Amino acid sequence: MDQRTSDDELSPYHVFSRGEWATRREDTPMTLTSDEVTRLRSMHDRLDMAEVEDIYLPVSRLLSMYVAATQRLFRAQSRFLGTEGAKMPYIIGIGGSVAVGKSTTSRVLQALLARWPNVPKVDLVTTDGFLFPNAVLERENLMDKKGFPESYDLATLMRFLSDIKAGRHPVRAPVYSHLVYDVVPNLWIEIDRPDILIVEGLNVLQAAAMPRDLDGIPFVSDFFDFSVYIEADDDVLQRWYVNRFLALRGTAFSDPKSYFHRYAKLTDEEAVATATSIWARINLINLHRNIRPTRQRADLILTKGENHRVEKVALRKL
Repeated sequence: MDQRTSDDELSPYHVFSRGEWATRREDTPMTLTSDEVTRLRSMHDRLDMAEVEDIYLPVSRLLSMYVAATQRLFRAQSRFLGTEGAKMPYIIGIGGSVAVGKSTTSRVLQALLARWPNVPKVDLVTTDGFLFPNAVLERENLMDKKGFPESYDLATLMRFLSDIKAGRHPVRAPVYSHLVYDVVPNLWIEIDRPDILIVEGLNVLQAAAMPRDLDGIPFVSDFFDFSVYIEADDDVLQRWYVNRFLALRGTAFSDPKSYFHRYAKLTDEEAVATATSIWARINLINLHRNIRPTRQRADLILTKGENHRVEKVALRKL
């Protein structure tokens, strides 16, 4: 008798509806107030208490189990090797398109994880700081590819993650200013032995070209213990990007120091046309060419609907 295997059986993921995922919270307590949730969300996001309860509390519960299991494995390996290893931070990578809500997700998870009963130290770093300075991008004719893999100082990012994973401290990460749209010279944040480090960025799951001598670790994601990819449909992402651009005209763009100050006086029609053009010429191409192909490398995939709510969750099978 011919027995056919369903697509669900072949998938490397367990897939949950929003309602099914929400039940995985069980008795995980809500540790954030409504005011804190409001402060954590980005300008164009619609994060609310229901989203935290239904989506992020179950993620926090899952991560608590994963972190504990990894720590047990680390101690077992240290005993096996007869070494006294330094504390090994648990690193979580969060990737996805421009305007999909990576920053909000990262901040919410940081806040929730830091309020576990054992009160771990949770740090957050964005890969924006590891972009090459604008002067370098301009010299290499890469300004229109800012955010593409080739626009990052990959060697410095890899060295940073290697030092973190090796337990060195403190480790410095460069700082990026969204106001001036550039890396800030001679300014760093120090990461000093966190229990958990969240690394957020467009291409954190990107697979680099293999080195010719096959020596070393070729992927940033090889340093991750867990990874999250956030997604939405192209037309939804474009609408969110354009709406954010329109809102920024009256906020960040209005500052004379802003790199985008020239857009502050655009009419609504001009602003929509400008934002749509930038989206199509840069962000959409980067999404299709570099970001979305990394989706299947994630341990957890959060799929958003047009109202910014996560409607589907996919968790990689063990």
